[in-house]
Amino acid sequence: MPDLARQSTELRDFLDRHRRLFVLTGAGCSTASGIPDYRDLEGGWKRPPPVTYQAFVGDAATRRRYWARSLVGWRRFGRARPNSTHEALARLEGGGRVEMLLTQNVDGLHQAAGSRHVIDLHGRLDEVRCLGCEWRTARAQFQHELQTRNPDWAALDAADAPDGDADLDGLDFAAFQVPACADCGGLLKPDVVFFGENVPRERVERAQAHLAAADAMLVVGSSLMVFSGYRFAREAARLGKPIAAVNLGRTRADDLLTLKIEADCAAALRLV
Repeated sequence: MPDLARQSTELRDFLDRHRRLFVLTGAGCSTASGIPDYRDLEGGWKRPPPVTYQAFVGDAATRRRYWARSLVGWRRFGRARPNSTHEALARLEGGGRVEMLLTQNVDGLHQAAGSRHVIDLHGRLDEVRCLGCEWRTARAQFQHELQTRNPDWAALDAADAPDGDADLDGLDFAAFQVPACADCGGLLKPDVVFFGENVPRERVERAQAHLAAADAMLVVGSSLMVFSGYRFAREAARLGKPIAAVNLGRTRADDLLTLKIEADCAAALRLV
């Protein structure tokens, strides 16, 4: 029996034994949709780490660079569509098998595939909010404003990066114009949790309640190197709940796993 077939059988057996799943997903779910992931097979960074919250709010030059890269990258990121991994997890939910799907991704592709019981742990990139007054606008609308103010940048193209931005290196961002909040003039930021920023407590507590109600935990496409996701594997282990992981390469929770499937997410879930 080919190794992938054997692993798929082991995964199906795990799912058959545990009928109510707490699913945690990461960047590996969305690579087949054209969104790059962050880490290599050892869990190390493939590129410089993303911008931190402290740098974004504290430095105007950092904000100009971020939004210039986002202007270029959003064109493809905003058009990304679900792949067979998202669809397989939506089918699991449709069969009553998913207590909750907690995703570390910010692309909204699980919902686009039909999943309804979803918590966006790190927020959503398709909305922009003001850090001052909480005014919000759709990212697509903000894209139009960015393009209007920066027409020369709108003509650029570059390789995609994981956070909906693009690799624009060696350019001068000094003239790039970043709109302020239309209501209060405050700083606008994607409605996502940046590195160095805390996940809202209510969001964490809601996810933990669903984990407690589940029979087992299934990790799909995440190395769990970021603590905000790893904490749930650690909590599942503390509660005595079995954990299965589908991920290419090492995860931070390898010593906690009941089952490890080292395979492409779509291939492993194809028969689920």
